[in-house]
Amino acid sequence: MKKFIVERKLPGAGNMTARELKDISKTTVEVISALGKPYSWVQSFVTDDKIYCIHIAENKDDIRHHAKSGNLPINTIEEIKQIIDPATAG
Repeated sequence: MKKFIVERKLPGAGNMTARELKDISKTTVEVISALGKPYSWVQSFVTDDKIYCIHIAENKDDIRHHAKSGNLPINTIEEIKQIIDPATAG
């Protein structure tokens, strides 16, 4: 399995209500359950006009299928090759 970061341009994302974010989350979970294959949504980061999502999947096509099934936008999908943080400096 590979880890990916998915960029979704969603104007006004930062102003979404708790209910709207809950609905998007619920759709994401339901679509993943229906995929019938290994796939995990780790978390998402909401900015003013975008949502960046971390997903674990076998390939980019599975992520595209997930987005299409949930009527979710995708602007870019990038495989995460490495993760660094302050501990990397030590």
